[in-house]
Amino acid sequence: MEKKSLAQELAGNSYPGRGIIIGKSADAKYAVTAYFIMGRSANSRNRIFAEDGAGIRTQAYDPSKLEDPSLIIYAPVRVLGNKTIVTNGDQTDTVYELMDRQQTFEQALRTREFEPDAPNYTPRISGIMHLENGGYNYAMSILKSNHGDPSSCCRYTFAYENPAAGEGHFIHTYRGDGNPLPSFEGEPVLVGIEEDIDSFTKTVWDNLNEENKVSLFVRYIDIASGQYETRIVNKNQ
Repeated sequence: MEKKSLAQELAGNSYPGRGIIIGKSADAKYAVTAYFIMGRSANSRNRIFAEDGAGIRTQAYDPSKLEDPSLIIYAPVRVLGNKTIVTNGDQTDTVYELMDRQQTFEQALRTREFEPDAPNYTPRISGIMHLENGGYNYAMSILKSNHGDPSSCCRYTFAYENPAAGEGHFIHTYRGDGNPLPSFEGEPVLVGIEEDIDSFTKTVWDNLNEENKVSLFVRYIDIASGQYETRIVNKNQ
């Protein structure tokens, strides 16, 4: 698979929706993830990321303007032992709870499907990072309707063992803007991952569409020690 420029992938799409990037830093020291949200409606744009223990939660920036919280208020990131779970919805909790009961990432997501937001039927995208004894692997998943047919859910899981330094994969909810919004298609895109967390954070944030971007989370986890650094960028300050 050809490695794409993450900056170009982001800049070339005015509305990728929500996106997850997972990979390994160019110096091979860090397991890297990023999660961003975008919004077209006032309700979707009225959000921030806030730290919540080792994870994060979405919150209303102005609680007085919050309308329907059902698909926009959730915990995108939770940590279960040596596993970091990153998703675009409340399936974070499903993965956390079922993996805590010894089920697999894939088994947990078989209990869920795409979002009930007709006519878009937004895909649920998820990722899991596993660090153990100096090793690192990750997996990504997408649950999507069958070409807009809500009676059929298509489930895809992609697993990456011992990822190469400076490489990662990018999956997002929409191919671009539209009505209804067209779901992501194909494998997660192979992209480059920078060595420095601040440089990588800037690359992602600066190339997201200025009007539609809302919040960004980035985490670099030291593969040897498990210690991590986090960056959160909110358009609403």
